[in-house]
Amino acid sequence: MPVKILEGKPVPVAKVKKILANLDRELSQLQRKTFEYSQTFSKLDAEQAEELIKALTGEFELEVAEAVQIVNCMPESLEELRVFFPRHRMVPAEKLEEILKLLEKYREK
Repeated sequence: MPVKILEGKPVPVAKVKKILANLDRELSQLQRKTFEYSQTFSKLDAEQAEELIKALTGEFELEVAEAVQIVNCMPESLEELRVFFPRHRMVPAEKLEEILKLLEKYREK
C-alpha cells in the first residue's frame, strides 16, 4: 500500500534514522538506503538534534531549514558555517562564533 504524504517539513537526519528504525514493517529499498545513509551521516541522536535546532532557531533566530542543515552537517569552522547563509544575509562573525561554540557543546555530548 502506498504511503500518503500528509506534510512536508525539514527534519534532521538523526530524526529520519529514529523514524525508520522504529517502523514495525519491512523497509522498502528506498527506505533501507535512506536508513543506511542516516546511520552513516547522523552526527547526533534525534533528541539532541531537535534540542539544538530549537536553540538555533530561538537564540540565533535562524530559519528551521537553515538550522536543520547546520545540525545535519555540524560545521567546525567559520568557513564551513558561512556556507549555510546566502550572500544577501550577512551574519556577523561574532554570531557565527557563538553558533560554533554551541555546536561544539553538542559535539562533545
